[in-house]
Amino acid sequence: METLNQLNFARIYTLGRIRQVNEASWDIQPTGFNNTIRWNVGHVYVNGEIFTQKAIPTYEIVHPEWVPLFVPGTKPSEWDMEPPTEEELVSALKEQTERIKAALENNLSNTLIESMSIGNLHEMKTVEALVQFMVWHEGVHAGIIYALNRATRE
Repeated sequence: METLNQLNFARIYTLGRIRQVNEASWDIQPTGFNNTIRWNVGHVYVNGEIFTQKAIPTYEIVHPEWVPLFVPGTKPSEWDMEPPTEEELVSALKEQTERIKAALENNLSNTLIESMSIGNLHEMKTVEALVQFMVWHEGVHAGIIYALNRATRE
């Protein structure tokens, strides 16, 4: 259960970083950065959905239309559809936490149907290991959001 508390903590931290973002900065991609604040926020949300479905195959992704915009390897410069607004993304992040926690809370000790590897660095075999990765992943992107916000201030 502590793992889910960490997931909640990561989300509170991320939302705090997002609250500090200047509205004009959401779609600026400074030199040296691969994406924008909007992309990073959407990426955190979409990966939360994808990882939860990987842990619980019957889990239905909410906002599947956002997946093509925010999966790894995508770029705002290549989007061919309108991305969600800041309000839509923040609202989705806020409601996602409890939904994911409810889906995962009684399944942390379950073995994943298919283990997940990040390159050859780490193999995750349980739902709890995957959730721990989700926490780390969200923290990384919260840091990027913070850095992008600082880099785009006038």
